[in-house]
Amino acid sequence: MAVYDLEEQEKLDELKAWWKQWGNAIIAAIAVFVIVLSGIQWWRSHQRALTGEAATLYTAVTKAAEEKDPKKVADATKAIVDKYASSAYAPRAALVAAKVAFDKGDIPGAKTQLEWAIANAKEVELKSIARLRLAAVLADEKNFDGAIKQLDANTGVGFEATTAALRGDILLAQGKLADAKIAYAAAIAKTDPQADKQLLQLKLDALGEAK
Repeated sequence: MAVYDLEEQEKLDELKAWWKQWGNAIIAAIAVFVIVLSGIQWWRSHQRALTGEAATLYTAVTKAAEEKDPKKVADATKAIVDKYASSAYAPRAALVAAKVAFDKGDIPGAKTQLEWAIANAKEVELKSIARLRLAAVLADEKNFDGAIKQLDANTGVGFEATTAALRGDILLAQGKLADAKIAYAAAIAKTDPQADKQLLQLKLDALGEAK
């Protein structure tokens, strides 16, 4: 029994010595872990709250657009862009605001919203949509070089046919018939087989033997 007690005492002494050497470090590590874990949980909760608020503002943007209220659209878009610029809702709101501005005849406002979406959207698809719309707006202003520049930068997958078709329209407007024909042919080649190619084919046929 004494031997057993001695062994236990030795183990206890070793444990005490080990704890004396490493105990503070372990406590500190645990404390750091708890702080980090709490921080992560807070951040996730905070992000969920921000996403919810951004979604609410985006709903306000789309509702105002449906009601054809440009001021409400602009105000709600400004709020979401100012507060939640990094959210997925901000560039979508900018696209809606751009269309509302364009329909109202506010071309500078439409361009500003589209340029913001291009610069800030994280999703390639949204950037592509914004570039195509901006190219169309620039083409309407006869800023053909600026429009083509947007199309050249539009590398989003799935937008090749639309990009080529719009390029054809812009080249046609410039009187570059042969180049327009090439662009329309590329658009037809890139269009989904199930999609309606009739309009593109009509444009291509209308150019005939253009050189």
